[in-house]
Amino acid sequence: MTTIAETAIDWFDANARDLPWREPDASPWSILVSEVMLQQTPVVRVLPAWRNWMARWPTPTALAEDPPGEAIRMWDRLGYPRRALRLHACATAIVAEHGGEVPDNLDELLALPGIGVYTSRAVAAFAYGQRHPVVDTNVRRFVSRAVAGDPDAGPATTPADLVACEALLPVAPARAARASAAFMEIGALICTARSPRCEECPVLSTCAWKATGKPMPEGPTRRPQKYAGTDRHVRGLIMAVLRQSDTPVSRHRIDLVWPDVTQRDRALAGLLTDGLAKDAPDLPEHYVLP
Repeated sequence: MTTIAETAIDWFDANARDLPWREPDASPWSILVSEVMLQQTPVVRVLPAWRNWMARWPTPTALAEDPPGEAIRMWDRLGYPRRALRLHACATAIVAEHGGEVPDNLDELLALPGIGVYTSRAVAAFAYGQRHPVVDTNVRRFVSRAVAGDPDAGPATTPADLVACEALLPVAPARAARASAAFMEIGALICTARSPRCEECPVLSTCAWKATGKPMPEGPTRRPQKYAGTDRHVRGLIMAVLRQSDTPVSRHRIDLVWPDVTQRDRALAGLLTDGLAKDAPDLPEHYVLP
């Protein structure tokens, strides 16, 4: 009997999106960068940012040689700019501790700054062809529906999710890595949260969720988070001013980006605390990228 993994791999071989970090010659560093950029950000926005990043910093060494502020500047409007700082810290650690080469050991990957359970396993699997469960929201939803018959896997990844996914993986490491990529692609393109394209799903005939009648999750639909007018919005406006300036930015210039003084001060203080901005040396009330 054909397994879910083998069926998914066959579908993936014929239908996977053509993405540069999936090319056979993609470096482990390029894969690590893509995984960090893809967190909470759609592929269509990541593609140009990834290409620009890799053109400037094709290796961890190249990035580590520049100050972290340049990583923030290159990050531009990709969102959640702390990821740029984490990538810079990660590159610095790779140079200092691993001779400039992304490690292939899971524990060493986990020890890198800003690299968590998901990203470490994704790099180990997709860059080095190892057998690890790579579980993101899309994979959790696909496995939950196809195997357990549940419409939703819950709000956060648990150890049980890793166990359930690993149980589906082929024994051969390279084949297991391919299955992980296939599960992720099916979850992203076919087995979507609210409008699943079940008629196009390669595992429809064995899907446990289909057998239950495909009930949708109970409770209110999760609404997208509001952005306009939030502290995150104001932080983004201030960051845009800092990124676009090659010289220290005055407090007066920052005051022009948002009328609410309390919210503006809170946003600026948060950026300073997070290390995304810092006081300009010898210039009171002026700010620069780190």
